[in-house]
Amino acid sequence: MSSAKILVVDDEQSIINLVTAYLRQEGYEVYTAMDGPAGLKAARSLKPDLVVLDVMLPGMDGIELLAQLRRESDVYVIMLTAKSEETDKIVGLSMGADDYLTKPFSPRELVARVKAALRRLRAGAGSVAAAVLPFRHVRIDAGSRQVWVNDEPVSLTAVEFDLLRTLAEHRGLVLSREQLLERVWGYDFYGEERVVDVHIGHIRQKLGADHSIATVRGVGYRFEDEPI
Repeated sequence: MSSAKILVVDDEQSIINLVTAYLRQEGYEVYTAMDGPAGLKAARSLKPDLVVLDVMLPGMDGIELLAQLRRESDVYVIMLTAKSEETDKIVGLSMGADDYLTKPFSPRELVARVKAALRRLRAGAGSVAAAVLPFRHVRIDAGSRQVWVNDEPVSLTAVEFDLLRTLAEHRGLVLSREQLLERVWGYDFYGEERVVDVHIGHIRQKLGADHSIATVRGVGYRFEDEPI
């Protein structure tokens, strides 16, 4: 997936230049925007495979832009923030970001995260159509990356889908945050374990309380729907 399209939205020219240089060196098609409205327009027209999105943007901040994107797309989004407080990171994740980096960041780290994300998306797209996980209430189609609850379609982001699929494939087993980070984000994940909790919360809301994921306090998470 070296020819994947990546959109970088940041109002700092130095960041744009640095990130663009590193990503193009890896063979990616890189497009840029320097304010919120331009970023939204570019995302709609280009249909990128991944978006690198700064929180602080003129015209429309990154959180609002992310909210607009999530109404229209499940594109993988890595948020950039100059703020180091945990609450600022969680806000972005709560609005639907898949991952985050705090400025200043290593461009090599960003490239590693981009590679890991695109590798997972490529692997998902290459899954055989027959890879369906049927449960009493939830049905997961690995090939089309679609989920149904009681025959009603449920929209999940890329990370949410991968988390749910991983837990469902290990139904009845408790997976720790560390195990989920390794399986879903990859071994080169550099962030905090709290990111798992936020995404699990999103999945629970979308699946509904009766078909949710159990929390095993101090240990991790377990998928409990009955197979059919």
